[in-house]
Amino acid sequence: MAMTTNTLCQKSIDWLQSLTQINIDSRDGFKEAAENLKETNPTLANRFRQWASNRDGQASELQTMVAANAETPTKSGSVAAAAHRTWMDIRSALGGGEQAILDESERGEDQIKAKYEEALKDLGGAEPCCDTLRRHLAAVQVSHDEVKALRDSHHRPGKAR
Repeated sequence: MAMTTNTLCQKSIDWLQSLTQINIDSRDGFKEAAENLKETNPTLANRFRQWASNRDGQASELQTMVAANAETPTKSGSVAAAAHRTWMDIRSALGGGEQAILDESERGEDQIKAKYEEALKDLGGAEPCCDTLRRHLAAVQVSHDEVKALRDSHHRPGKAR
């Protein structure tokens, strides 16, 4: 990334901060899912750890861009996402198992994808950070589609999604 200091407008920095937070939330959600799956499905747990690592990389890249613009980057996720992870744990503990984890993960993927799309639309796609955001969105779309396919393949007949 060849970005000079103070090249982004405040609106771009605000979006980068928001996207950093949702990437941290996503990373933490994937880590939590991996932890819940490590005994029952190590292969799926490993995939969740890979997605967590990807989101960690995206968050780091966004934090670097914010810092390059003389701002302090967001370093934590949201309270709402922590509550969502607790809900995922409860659903899993009550017998939802892999299906509950995949359902909640797919919902989270919908949220991060929508946030990137909203940012790109709001910024008009012309800000210096938009190429990075488009690249991140493409990676989010891939993981979204993978999680959705896994969720659908695990879906049990007669159960609501």
